[in-house]
Amino acid sequence: MPELGRKNPEEAKNSQKHPIIVVLDDVRSMHNVGSAFRTCDAFAIEALYLCGYTPTPPHRDIHKTALGAETFVNWEHFPAITDAIISLRKKDYKIYAVEQAHNSIQLEQFAHTNEKIALIFGNEVSGVNDEAIKLADAGIEIPQWGAKHSLNISVTVGVVLWELVRK
Repeated sequence: MPELGRKNPEEAKNSQKHPIIVVLDDVRSMHNVGSAFRTCDAFAIEALYLCGYTPTPPHRDIHKTALGAETFVNWEHFPAITDAIISLRKKDYKIYAVEQAHNSIQLEQFAHTNEKIALIFGNEVSGVNDEAIKLADAGIEIPQWGAKHSLNISVTVGVVLWELVRK
């Protein structure tokens, strides 16, 4: 929609990106994966890494939520989260597990410059696995005050990315 100043898919794919890679590990819902693609596009994120049994495009259920973003957001699949972490380390990324964990940094207190960072989001039920938490540089936690103390992964991706790119 040029009248709204929006980029077309080719412009979006080739535009400058925030030095952030979103990593989904063992996310089971194709709708959550599609939502992550759409959110990564909205915030001009460098790439989306899909690990383990996380579904990959092309698939109609991913497309249903991504609305085509899966065709122009850069993405890769890794058989295991450790493979993704090894790849990220070789590219000098700082790695953060987005999880409620001991010594995690509250999201509003997380400060980063324009360093290259990767954010690991885990399974909808079990969260980020212990191995990934051990390999991460730190954890980031969204403060919550309700009884459940959990958010859907698609909401979590949006909240975390908004907080990071708005700074």
